[in-house]
Amino acid sequence: QVQLVESGGGLVQPGGSLRLSCEASGFTLRYFATSWHRQAPGKERELVAVIRGVGGITNYADSVKGRFTISSDNAKNTVYLRMNSLKPEDTAMYYCKTRYLGNDLWGQGTQVTVSS
Repeated sequence: QVQLVESGGGLVQPGGSLRLSCEASGFTLRYFATSWHRQAPGKERELVAVIRGVGGITNYADSVKGRFTISSDNAKNTVYLRMNSLKPEDTAMYYCKTRYLGNDLWGQGTQVTVSS
């Protein structure tokens, strides 16, 4: 079955860290650009970070530059999002996305809550 499965979300205090995982099954993830997005209640979904295919070029939203790092482990067919120095405004549902056979493929999401 072709799918993306996110994990690693949770409740963390401001200033804390989390690492999200996006594991692909049914296809090889490293040949495609993969991105992390987030959506907070009442807000539109926004792009957080993207890693582009075999070359591994990365880009980040201004709001997370210097705090978040996107990376991939080809052996595990997984893309990660390391999030440091978390802020309450980072609270959102986080989704990973890639392209498969010309269509967007999304995971089910993992909730990140930053609160004291």
